[in-house]
Amino acid sequence: MNLDQYFRDIQDFPKEGILFKDITPLLLNPEGRADMLEKLISELKNKQIDKVVGVESRGFFFGILLAEKLNAGFVPVRKPKKLPYKTISASYELEYGHDTLEIHIDAIQKGEKVLIHDDVLATGGTAKAVCELVEKLGGEIVQCNFLMELSFLNGREKIKENPIFSAITY
Repeated sequence: MNLDQYFRDIQDFPKEGILFKDITPLLLNPEGRADMLEKLISELKNKQIDKVVGVESRGFFFGILLAEKLNAGFVPVRKPKKLPYKTISASYELEYGHDTLEIHIDAIQKGEKVLIHDDVLATGGTAKAVCELVEKLGGEIVQCNFLMELSFLNGREKIKENPIFSAITY
C-alpha cells in the first residue's frame, strides 16, 4: 500500500514559495481511497467515536467516510458565515496567512468522544483551532487524524496533548 503515489506536489500554490500537496489523485482513484480509508480506520480499532469533525474543505472527503464506517455523526467545521445556525469560532495562523473557523454550538455534546480529521497537519494552527472548538463545546478528543503530516513544519507541537495519527509523513 504505497499511498504516497496518490499525492502530487504543486509548486507556488496558493502563493509563491509554498509547495502544495494535492490530494486530487487520491480522490480520483477508488483503490487509493479504499487503502487510505482502511489505514485511517485501522488506527481507530477499539476506540469509541461519537462524532467525526471534518475541517473545511479537504477534511470533509474522508471525514464523512470515517463517520460512516464508525457509525458516528459528522460535524463540519467551516470558514466564517458558511454555517447557517449559531456558531462559536476560533482564529489561527496558517503557514501563509491568518483565518477563522466556526462550528455549530449544538454540534457536540458534553462528554462526546470526538475524532478530528483533516487532510494535512502543517504548522498546526488549523488543528489547534479545531481542538479549541471541540473542547469549548465539551467534547473529548480521542484522536487528531490526518492524511499527511509535513513534519518539518512542527505542527505536532501545537496539539501534542492529543493522540495524533498521520497516514503519511513528509
